[in-house]
This record gives sequence, C-alpha cells and structure tokens, in this order.
Amino acid sequence: MKEEIRKLKSYVPEEPVAVVKEKYGLDRLVRLSANENPFGTSPKVKEAVVNWTFSESNRYPDGYATKLRQAVSERLGLPEEQLVFGVGLDEILELLSRTFLEKGNEILVADPTFSEYALHAQIEGARVIKVPVKPMDGHYDFERALTEISSKTKLIWLCNPNNPTGVYERSSQIAAFIKQVPATCLVLIDEAYIEYVTDEKPATSLELLNDYDNVAVLRTFSKVYGLANYRVGYIAMAPKLAEYMQTVRLPYNLNSVAQVAAEAALADQTFVADSVAKTVEGREYLEEFLTNKQIKHFHSQANFVYLKYPAALELAQKLLENGYQVRTGLQLDWLRITIGELADVKAICALIDEDLN
Repeated sequence: MKEEIRKLKSYVPEEPVAVVKEKYGLDRLVRLSANENPFGTSPKVKEAVVNWTFSESNRYPDGYATKLRQAVSERLGLPEEQLVFGVGLDEILELLSRTFLEKGNEILVADPTFSEYALHAQIEGARVIKVPVKPMDGHYDFERALTEISSKTKLIWLCNPNNPTGVYERSSQIAAFIKQVPATCLVLIDEAYIEYVTDEKPATSLELLNDYDNVAVLRTFSKVYGLANYRVGYIAMAPKLAEYMQTVRLPYNLNSVAQVAAEAALADQTFVADSVAKTVEGREYLEEFLTNKQIKHFHSQANFVYLKYPAALELAQKLLENGYQVRTGLQLDWLRITIGELADVKAICALIDEDLN
C-alpha cells in the first residue's frame, strides 16, 4: 500500500434517505445536506432517457461524448478540443492530480473548501498548503496565497462560489490574482455553483482561458441541472493540457445514458432559470432571517448557506428529528444548509427561532 493512502480517512457518503427515515421514524425527510437540486430534473431529461435506444446497450458509449461536447462547446463559445468530460467532477479532480502532480509537489487550497482537492493531491504524494479564508466575510485571501506559492507549487484551487462557505469572488479579482501567478502553476477554478450567482453577471472566469494557458475552469451537471445521479462533469482548459488529460482518461468513462441526459438538461435553460429563481428566493429569506437573529453566516452565492451556531450539532439533530437533514462536520460549530422549497426554508427558520428561545 502507498504510504500516502495509509494515512487517509475514507469518505463517508450520505446515508440513503430511506435508511435515515427508518432510523428516526420519519414520514418525510428533506435532504438538505448534499447541495443537490431539490427542485428535481428537467422533464426533457426523462423524455430523452426514456427514448434512448436500448438496442445499443451491447455497444460501448461514444468515448469522445461527441454530441454533448458539441452542445457544451456551442453553449460556452469554446473550441471542442478544450473540453474534457468526466464521471462527475470527482473523476476530473482525480485526473488532474494524476496528470499534473508527483511526489514533492505542492497545491494551494482555501480553508475551508471542497475536501477532494486535497484528497487526490495527497494520494499522489503532494503537499497541501491551506490558505484560511478571511474570517469576517469568508473571502479568499489572495494576498496570502501569493506568499505561499513556491517553486514546488503545481496546482492552485479556487472553488467559486466556494463550498462550503458559498462566497463568490468577482472575476476581476481572480484575474488580478492570476496575473501574479507563475505560468508554471495551473489555476483551477471550480464553477460547480456558478449558475446561482446573482451579484455579478456574467459570473464566470471562462474568458481567462483566452489569455492564460495555465487556467482551467470546471463545471458540473450535478447541481442546478439536477443530474447528480448521472455523474457528468467537465473541464475547459488549454488544448495541449486537455490532450494530456485525454491520454489519462478512461476511454469509455461517460456512459450513453448520462450523455443523453446531460445534453437534454443543457438544452432546457427554462428549468435552470426556474431552479435558480426558487433558490435565490429561499437563500435571501434564510440570510435575512440569520441577519435579523444576529447569527453569523457568510453571504452566499451558491445553493446553500454556511452558518455558525453555538450548539451546531444539537441544532442539526433537532432539524433532523423534524425531517430536515443538513451538513455537519465541516468546521466546529458550523452548519451548511442547502436551499430547498421556500416552505421548507421557512420551517427551518422557525425551528432555529424556537431553539434560540
């Protein structure tokens, strides 16, 4: 066994909804712990998947994801050769570390941020340098990050909006940061929640691909598109880097049903806009409540809110016993709550208010 793996702790996935309901004797459980889209999936996806011809089940899928690639390329205005598709962003993260990292390298990540950035780096024997977010507002500390860059730094991760804080960094700030980053460092901008941003339009760093070969942008179909179960993600990067990634990627990684589902989901921007509108409504309601109750939280631009509570685990247990499952264990006394239906957001606020009193 690799020594690096011996030191790691296994990822603990969410328990199935049916299991949690049985454990707590619940008739209804609203899972708001995994940042899934609570508003479902576009009906066009169901139609496309049902109409997919099962006569092709004995054939390998299109290893190049041609139709989906063309659709994403057209939607983003990027050349097709800049795109690499994976089984969710999980596979893309793994491919990045496998392709670009070796023992002794370093990566920079925010603290807190998505744990898988560090996980895959550690598997490759790289050292993880954590740059704490600014405690007052949760923003990325770009100045400190620059001081942490060394000759060993290979990857710099920017989750934008960041998970779990929900904080969004404006494209101009990211551009100013990248301008000071050595060309030998690959800056990876994870835009898994970018569709939920309302503070800046357009909200993306994709335009930086035109100016920097050491910048890549990641996207997923698991969040606003409601395809978490289909596992489709992709990265946009310089063609030469994409070519390296393609050589490492498994040849038939993305199955045909997932490709068909993602293509249909991408085409239904009405569903996306509706999901965003409902999320923003719930997000604003929850943030206003937390502000009025003087509960510390970071201004979110994602589909969740990150809040600090003196007895966070006890509150999470109370919410669970009332049918609402939220995310714990990210930081001491912090909870992450995915935005659900407005009625559920209001119910959660009522439960928090009851707990305060």
